[in-house]
Amino acid sequence: MSALTKLTLKGALDGLAAKDFTSVELTRAHIDAVEAARGLNAYILETPEQALDMAAASDERRAKGEAGPLDGAPLGVKDLFCTKGVRTTACSKILENFVPAYESTVTSNLWRDGAVMLGKLNLDQFAMGSSNETSYFGPVTNPWRAKDSNKALTPGGSSGGSAAAVAADLCLGATATDTGGSIRQPAAFTGTVGIKPTYGRCSRWGVVAFASSLDQAGPIAKTVEDAALLLNSMAGHDPKDSTSLDVATPDFTQFVGKSVKGLRIGVPKEYRVDGMPAEIQKLWDDGVAWLKEAGCEIVEISLPHTKYALPAYYIVAPAEASSNLARYDGMRYGLREEGANLAEIYENTRASGFGDEVKRRILIGTYVLSAGYYDAYYLKALKVRRRIAEDFDNAWTKVDAILTPTAPSAAFGLGENSSDPIAMYLNDVFTVTTNLAGLPGLSLPAGLDANGLPLGLQIIGKPLDEGTVFSVAGAIEKAAGFTAKADKWW
Repeated sequence: MSALTKLTLKGALDGLAAKDFTSVELTRAHIDAVEAARGLNAYILETPEQALDMAAASDERRAKGEAGPLDGAPLGVKDLFCTKGVRTTACSKILENFVPAYESTVTSNLWRDGAVMLGKLNLDQFAMGSSNETSYFGPVTNPWRAKDSNKALTPGGSSGGSAAAVAADLCLGATATDTGGSIRQPAAFTGTVGIKPTYGRCSRWGVVAFASSLDQAGPIAKTVEDAALLLNSMAGHDPKDSTSLDVATPDFTQFVGKSVKGLRIGVPKEYRVDGMPAEIQKLWDDGVAWLKEAGCEIVEISLPHTKYALPAYYIVAPAEASSNLARYDGMRYGLREEGANLAEIYENTRASGFGDEVKRRILIGTYVLSAGYYDAYYLKALKVRRRIAEDFDNAWTKVDAILTPTAPSAAFGLGENSSDPIAMYLNDVFTVTTNLAGLPGLSLPAGLDANGLPLGLQIIGKPLDEGTVFSVAGAIEKAAGFTAKADKWW
């Protein structure tokens, strides 16, 4: 039955509809795959009994002709999404034993449409990281390995567990979140497809907060069409989230395979950064050539404030994080360390419960929000953010979508950048602009580097124009013909 795990989400749904196999059989195959791949550390909590119960219920619905759009499809859930009655930790010690009494809106939507939960997926603690090494439960290992090497590689972060699980066929798709690139960079590192939709397209209710004005949920999947299928279910207006957009959710799958002839594709000159590997420049050039062949017009554009995006992001995001994480005080839920007085309880709980990277970002955030530095740092960063958004507004008068690389390198070794926070933060150089501007961005695999590791291209779209993003991604996917998979060694 291991062949069942190699199916795409669309292929599995078609097979279920044709009665080639049942959801219980499909789910059992994935449960076995998850158990055999524990060395990757992608799942931090497996829920096989619950999965089989959900699968059996799905088979009953299908027998009655009541199947939903995702009925019977086994998925993984990033452990940032609250799941009712199932431990949710944000991969932090401070929430080590937290069991929510409620379900996040995004996962509720997936279960409403018939999906099956295989378990909770690993991530960087509180989604803070670019390599999945800050997790309290240990790092995730990328299923890909460089040619002639056994070195363990990062799957990217923060959604490293989601990306690794999809790449290793441990689920048909996974939920993920993206605050500065945490869907797209792991997708690029693992040869998978990931989309961060427009800010407000997916509800943030029930998702553990990192930086509320930047966080956005989205899927990681095996193909562009699979990502569209998942986003159909994940998206939608939610009155419980004040930032949720009250707009209709189109059928995103209708845009995949649609002709891109006549579309104007922007290529921003500022994304040609110093020291970018020649392989990534070549991949970008290939992407441009493929879109030209598909009938697109290529337009060189300027996004002049791009160089300020990373510093602005690493002021805004930690500032919001320091505010959001103030709630973890040992009083209401989560870890509680004892102390002689209230202040000591707070100090001991937070010192013990948070990891080093989370503490670093809380300290940065508290510093930039402090009385003497608020104007010099935080307000200035907000002004830069506005300028970055205006750069994109100007670009949309000339182009329909923008093509860039996703990440400045292929996957690097675990431990390689962990002692250098700045080197780690530079992984987000191509992705943070879309979060700051609230735009949709999709990464898809388009080639391999000299070591046989996947490289990704990113398509950025206008606000709420995920449709064009999916159309362009579909054209690149078809032209690139990327079918490589990691050789199974785990």
